[in-house]
Amino acid sequence: MANLTIRPLADRVIVEPAAAETKTASGIIIPDTAQEKPQRGTIRAVGNGKKDEPMTVKVGDAVLYAKYAGSEIKYEGTDYLIMRESDILAII
Repeated sequence: MANLTIRPLADRVIVEPAAAETKTASGIIIPDTAQEKPQRGTIRAVGNGKKDEPMTVKVGDAVLYAKYAGSEIKYEGTDYLIMRESDILAII
């Protein structure tokens, strides 16, 4: 797990998306152009939360998030998403 120097503010989190599936369950290889954007990832950094709403996720949690949630950023060669905690649907 990389130690990020980026610290999200308030109720935001930084998520490292999981790799896209390259094969189906039956073994068919999916080309890059047909791969879907993953909707799961791992929390890499967590903000402090809002005044009356503490954060429920922590660094290292595997999560599911909404399909178009967050803003994509590239930091030190790795792709991340910055999103609000409310965009996270579930902790796996």
